[in-house]
Amino acid sequence: MSILLLGGSPQLPSSSSRLLLHIGEQLALQGHSYAKLHVRDLPSRALLLADYDDAAIASAVRAVADADAIVIATPIYKASYTGLLKAFLDLLPQDGLAGKLVLPLATGGGHAHTLALDYALRPVLHALGAKQVFTSIYANAQQLAWHEEGGLSLDAPIAARVQAGIEELSGGLFVLQGRRPSAPAEVPHPVRSLQDQPYAAHYQAA
Repeated sequence: MSILLLGGSPQLPSSSSRLLLHIGEQLALQGHSYAKLHVRDLPSRALLLADYDDAAIASAVRAVADADAIVIATPIYKASYTGLLKAFLDLLPQDGLAGKLVLPLATGGGHAHTLALDYALRPVLHALGAKQVFTSIYANAQQLAWHEEGGLSLDAPIAARVQAGIEELSGGLFVLQGRRPSAPAEVPHPVRSLQDQPYAAHYQAA
């Protein structure tokens, strides 16, 4: 069964995109395949005008339709998910997430917007017909660290929440397949993610 990693950050690399890929890599270790879609890579005019005839837009909407699960990541701007992500979700049909498992992620500069995912994004995911929306994961800038040599590292509290989210989503996918979850693989720490992209300090909270 397939997983789509859906990134809603206008910056790449960013904290949210690094966390998104980290989770994708951990799910792959449990036997799941994934594809990546960063909304920022779609043609802006076609995105804003909802041009379904545009090949890139049509392909992106089809990628959502074909996935069994969506891991969706966004930075929090002004107490909500990004307008870029909103523009893409508006392209999906009313039942665009029907039958799908969804794990929402967000990053921000501090604790003030911890509940932004639940108040802003979760209702939209339910309105699009998601089969199950798992517990939201919010990480602030102090909980994520990027090192050129070591990659992405998470502090203990957010690492535990991330692992719980991975186990929930993986278990849900195995249930859909009619299979029992396998034991998680041992992973050395810190986890390395997006090492092929340079780090910029001003992307830390995005």
